[in-house]
Amino acid sequence: MLTSTLDTAPDETPMTTPTELQTSRDTEFAEWMDARQRKLLRTAYLLTGNVHEAEDLVQTALAKVYLAWDRVSKAQSVDAYARKILVNEHTSMWRRLWRQRETVSDTSSYDVPVASAEYDGVGTALWTAVRSLPERQRAVIVLRYYEQLCEKETAEALGVTIGTVKSQSSRALDSLRTGLGNQFDPPTDLAGWEAT
Repeated sequence: MLTSTLDTAPDETPMTTPTELQTSRDTEFAEWMDARQRKLLRTAYLLTGNVHEAEDLVQTALAKVYLAWDRVSKAQSVDAYARKILVNEHTSMWRRLWRQRETVSDTSSYDVPVASAEYDGVGTALWTAVRSLPERQRAVIVLRYYEQLCEKETAEALGVTIGTVKSQSSRALDSLRTGLGNQFDPPTDLAGWEAT
């Protein structure tokens, strides 16, 4: 009588079906996404300065993370991968020469996309000034001071050298000091705005 190898060893764990693997993968991704989506949205908003573009940017980033989830979930930092996608997609958006600028005719009912306990309106002038910076300088400021990444991590996220991060950061801080005058103190003003 022929017996199946699947039925012979009662102490072995049963095989997982492809459907169960997919469900587990989706659940794992959904849990990660629920925990990180607000932070990604705030970072995207600071990069773009526009709520609608930030939402599009986050949606694109989440789709790309999902497609690469099997590989990415085993990495040391899924957050770093998602952040790199945000920065790269944002860079691609403003580099496209053929891209037409669309303006929203309806105004949004909110200025800050995510309610935050530490947001009290004091930093409005600062973030208005940050949004007026050139794209790369803004990206460096957001990653270095808002996300509190070190120079090496910022350089990796942007795909540039550490020297470029230092020079862009220096230029951006000089522009902020000039634009805001003595209201601006980089070590204290930006450090308190860490993401939650």
